[in-house]
Amino acid sequence: MTFGACLPEQAKEVREKEMETFQEQLRPLTEAVAGVTIDKALEQQLSQQFPPDGAFFGEIEAACHKAISEGWMCAQGQEGRRFGRIIEPSSSTGDLSIDVVEIDNLAGPHHVHPTGEICMIMPQDKDATFDGNGAGWCVNPPGSGHFPTVSGGKALILYLLPGGQIEFTGRSPE
Repeated sequence: MTFGACLPEQAKEVREKEMETFQEQLRPLTEAVAGVTIDKALEQQLSQQFPPDGAFFGEIEAACHKAISEGWMCAQGQEGRRFGRIIEPSSSTGDLSIDVVEIDNLAGPHHVHPTGEICMIMPQDKDATFDGNGAGWCVNPPGSGHFPTVSGGKALILYLLPGGQIEFTGRSPE
């Protein structure tokens, strides 16, 4: 069912149910990273526990595509860069926010991760990379910053932020 086929009140109920289902699908991931040190060791752990060719990765990617087609994920922005916060940090997510961005061959706005960032990279085109990384995981430690860049095609990036913390700097590419 698409949200356009529902009355506004029904659409809200459907969206909330879909978001709860998505949050439940992500529970193994949020439980694995809640409260741990955000560093390269975590990136290696996630690559082993949730490999890009594994069932969990595939299920989350399929759920993202479904949500995008239903209009409740990546609903902000414009062609080339669509995004949105899907879940706010809470005790049920281990104080992690969950955002998803779809980027097609461009660099997003510079930002800093005060508490770190955990990225699940899902290339939509064979050669797409996110900050030089193909399918899999990229962990940015606390205090790091970047222009999130996808090259070689389109990619979906699901990212978790401890405490939901992100700071957009307004800095321009050099």
